[in-house]
This record gives sequence, C-alpha cells and structure tokens, in this order.
Amino acid sequence: MTLSLELARAAHPHPNPRVGAAIVDRAGTLVGTGSHQGPGSLHAEVLAIREAGEATHGSTMYVTLEPCAHHGRTPPCTDAIVAAGITRVVVAAEDPDERVSGLGLTLLREAGIEVTFGVSEREAHDLDPAYFHHRRTGLPYLTLKVAATLDGQTAAADGTSQWITSQTARMDGHLLRAESDAVMVGAGTIRVDDPLLDVRIEEYEGPQPVPVIVRGRQPLPEGARVLGRDPLVLEPAHGEASVDLRAALKTVADSGLLDVLVEGGPTLSASLLSGGFVNRFVFYLAPSIAGGAGRGMFNAPFRTLTDRHQVRIRDVREVGGALKIDAEEI
Repeated sequence: MTLSLELARAAHPHPNPRVGAAIVDRAGTLVGTGSHQGPGSLHAEVLAIREAGEATHGSTMYVTLEPCAHHGRTPPCTDAIVAAGITRVVVAAEDPDERVSGLGLTLLREAGIEVTFGVSEREAHDLDPAYFHHRRTGLPYLTLKVAATLDGQTAAADGTSQWITSQTARMDGHLLRAESDAVMVGAGTIRVDDPLLDVRIEEYEGPQPVPVIVRGRQPLPEGARVLGRDPLVLEPAHGEASVDLRAALKTVADSGLLDVLVEGGPTLSASLLSGGFVNRFVFYLAPSIAGGAGRGMFNAPFRTLTDRHQVRIRDVREVGGALKIDAEEI
C-alpha cells in the first residue's frame, strides 16, 4: 500500500481522484503498478492489470481508493478486476463519490473476491484532501497562504511588501503552487503586485496552476501580466456589489479546480475565513518585527474573543529563516 500511495502522490488528475494501484502475485512478487493521470485516461487498477498480464490470476491488488463501479469515460474497474482473476483486493479508503461509495466493495465481494478495507485509510485521505472535500461539499479545498512579520503585518502602511520573507521561503511557497490546481487572489493584489501566479521553480515541468481572480465592479488593469495566462475571473452577479463567494467557489470546483491556494489579499482572505471556506492555513512568519500597524493578514474587525477561529497545528518548521506554520480548520 505504501507503494500505491507513492504512485498516486505524483499525479495531478483533478477533478478525478489521485489513485495508485499495485499487484503482487501468489509468491508476493510485484508484477504490476499504475496511477491515474486524469479524466479520460486509464484508471490505476486497469494500468496495473495490463502491466501484470497473466500474473493477475490468483494475485492481490493494493489500491488507495475503492475501485469504481460505474460507467464514466472508462468502464468500471470492478469489472476489470473480476475479469483479471484477482482473488484479493486491499483498499485504503472508500470513494465518497455517490456513484461508488461502497458499491465497488460490495460488487467485488459478491464476485467472490476477498476484500480488505481500511489499510492506510488516513494516509489515503491525506494524499488527496481536496477530492474528498469536494465530493462531500461540492466546493474546492482552500489553503490560505500568508507571509508576514512576526507581529502579523503583511505589508507596510505605504503598501510595500516585497520581500517580507527570504527567497528560500518564497520558493517553498512555490511548492505549494505546484501542488495546487489554482491560485486565487483578489483584484487588489493584481493592481498592487501585478503577479503572474505561476510556479517558478528551476527545472519544474509539471502543470501550472490556473489563476483565479475575485474582482468587484472595477475592471482589472489592461496590462496585468496574469491576463496573458487566461485566468478565471469571478465577478459579481448583475445588480450585486460583491461576489457571492459560495457561488463563485462552486464555479471554481465545477471547472475542475479542486485544490486552490489563496494568496490574498487581506480583504479576500477575511471574507473567505468569515464564510467558513478556508480549510488549511500556511503562515510564513519572517524573522522581523514591524513594530506598528501596517497591513494585517485580514482586513476585518476582531470584535470579541469568541469570534476567533480554532485551528489544529499540523506542523511547525524553519524555512529560510522564516517560521512556517501549517494548520487546519477544526
């Protein structure tokens, strides 16, 4: 199962799930592997079966997600597993998609295949939290990234912010972009920073995240560099002054963008936080102190202590002199 998880981790198949599969024969020898690469491509189970060939008879398959049991762009994986003569299937996590959700496990058992479920289940969920979140809620999984001084200032009062953190910390932030389907910012960030919102890591050859811009009634600057990257621009509905964030996020998810990195600014960040849409937080706290009020992380009043948001700290480490805090909403 560890190998199957590793195979799945390197893929970018959204809106489909990350899935890895490995097959071992009766002697315990690895004979086939596969990982799903995206919509319309062969599923991990089928790729592993094809690689294994005749060695599938009497074999065991280890797969990170419940095999599909419905006809989509490809036939059901359950049919392929039964036809291959596999006698045991070890599954990490149940597929939350309502078209599968336990049916795949049931069909395999009804075909006489031994099914072991729940092996490395937590690891399978952690492998692709955006997929599980989307299938439960219909919304994308949002990671809010903020770079600030130790006392919480993201920019000085005059708007200067480049660069609060070191180049090493900024490159770590680019790794977050590389793991995401999209990078979301507000229109203010476009006007002030003119970002490209792309991954700029030497020798990076993976897919670039889609730029997503949440804007109000004012048009974006005609010369903004990000416009050359065909961004998804979310605008207010007719007659409305601001963007309906829930509807906008549904549009993002319906576009196949399930894993979204939010890079601000403070007004958008505050709106997403207050709306309950942020799932994960990554803070880069630079080894510096502003010593005064410039621009904070969130452009919203903190009226009373009970308004605070409780989080679970997942990881704390030093990156390029900055303190990187990884947390999740609870």
